[in-house]
Amino acid sequence: MRTVGEMLRHWRHRRRLSQLDLAIAADVSARHVSLVETGKSNPSADMILRLADQLDIPLRERNRLLLAAGFAPRYAERPLTGDALATAGDAIARVLRAHEPYPAVVLDRRWNIVMANRAIDAFLVDVAPDLLRPPINILRLGLEGRGLAPRIVNLPEVRAVLRARISRQLVVAPDAELHAIYEELLAPGPEEQPARGFEEPGRSIGSEVTVAMIFRFGDVELRLFSTTTTFGTPMDITLDEISIESYYPADAETAAYFTKFGADVLAGE
Repeated sequence: MRTVGEMLRHWRHRRRLSQLDLAIAADVSARHVSLVETGKSNPSADMILRLADQLDIPLRERNRLLLAAGFAPRYAERPLTGDALATAGDAIARVLRAHEPYPAVVLDRRWNIVMANRAIDAFLVDVAPDLLRPPINILRLGLEGRGLAPRIVNLPEVRAVLRARISRQLVVAPDAELHAIYEELLAPGPEEQPARGFEEPGRSIGSEVTVAMIFRFGDVELRLFSTTTTFGTPMDITLDEISIESYYPADAETAAYFTKFGADVLAGE
């Protein structure tokens, strides 16, 4: 098992910071950072968390740092549906309902769907049943041939956007399982180039502000763009690792489709 100093040095290298950079940000001496990293000084729990904060280390990894130094974990990991996170869970449920008739999902760090609103059902027609067994992974749902991939008109562009997003996520918060999914579904082949600007004419909204995902269901073509919402300053691992993906219509036809879909769903209840 690596020492806390070795782990902090690893994270500092990942963030491409020098010892002096970290010391200035954390308001400590560069010598102290060096002594901690080499194991010549035993940092307090508060010092570990102070350095971790400046290195933007995820809460799950901060617990591992504390354990490596002989301290108890500081951050709990509780289910979103449990009593402890009831207020947060209720707030998320309200966001999902308020976003209807447009789709919205809550994703964990591995892009598994934790919660979703009713509008997501519009995408699940003819999807292979095994892809809908919990936990539903939205990357597999969207990129596998038995899922939504055949319906995505601009699949190469969507893959490029997801590749860039998950690459950044893995830099910030490495995860072996997500990395395996990335290698399976998103690793660029020899004919593909890494995403850079996503400037394909006619596919972007607002002059390269964002990229629309274009779906075709029979004669219907739906254009959607998404936003990502996260909790500010979470103190629970579950809240630290989830995000809300909200999808919006990129044209009037898509808006009308979901408005009708929502009305039909409500009428059927």
